[in-house]
Amino acid sequence: MTVHFIGAGPGAADLITVRGQQLLASCGVCLYPGSLTPTDLLAHCPEGATLVDTADLTLDDIIAELVAAQEAGHDVARLCSGDPAVYSAVAEQMRRLDAAGVPYDVTPGVPAFSAAAAVLGRELTVPTVGQSLVLTRAQARSTSMPEGEQLATLGASGATLALHLAVNRVEQVVDELLPHYGPDCPAAVVAKATQPGETVLRGTLGDIAGQVREARLNRAAMIFVGKVLAAENFPDSFLYSAGRERHAPGDPYCENGGQPH
Repeated sequence: MTVHFIGAGPGAADLITVRGQQLLASCGVCLYPGSLTPTDLLAHCPEGATLVDTADLTLDDIIAELVAAQEAGHDVARLCSGDPAVYSAVAEQMRRLDAAGVPYDVTPGVPAFSAAAAVLGRELTVPTVGQSLVLTRAQARSTSMPEGEQLATLGASGATLALHLAVNRVEQVVDELLPHYGPDCPAAVVAKATQPGETVLRGTLGDIAGQVREARLNRAAMIFVGKVLAAENFPDSFLYSAGRERHAPGDPYCENGGQPH
């Protein structure tokens, strides 16, 4: 039997992957984050499945549920909001399952930053404007940031920033980034992307904190900072340039790997 870590997506039930939905429908046990999982998504679970809300469980409680299900011969769907690769706390669950000899696999999901960018209608890598995206968070009541990953340090690159778990510290975010980006740098906040109550704020680093407080946002929000958010007069991508040889051997942009048809 297997524990399937499944990316549930950013909120909308129909943004789970086809593979994730099929796995969910095949598992007799499902563990899910209650405050983040839409009811419509749980409707994909088979009739009679055991549903366990992990919102108030400790790590030990969660592992006990996974191990017990495996010992009973059940495949388990372990839903994670967004994508398991980012801020999902699956690493410590995997470590404990390894120690217990419980097999598992991972199915990716639509991450929160991707859904928020779609809501904004923006590509986050724009030619000559911004080609790097930094995913990070602000320090709050959570694990401390590793040395060298403080917000001011990352901001020194000038890259586009996508901040998770930071809306409650928006003033701190602004204070640390202003010296590197300036008050006129475009900024945006998307709360509850793809969910009921979705809120979109657009502005600059100088005014975004005030907008957040006025809108009373305090959870489930992404903060973006970077010039790509307002980019207009930029050159077309080389990917579809008429001047690029389409079948050059080794061309990383070539859809067939640079091999002749």
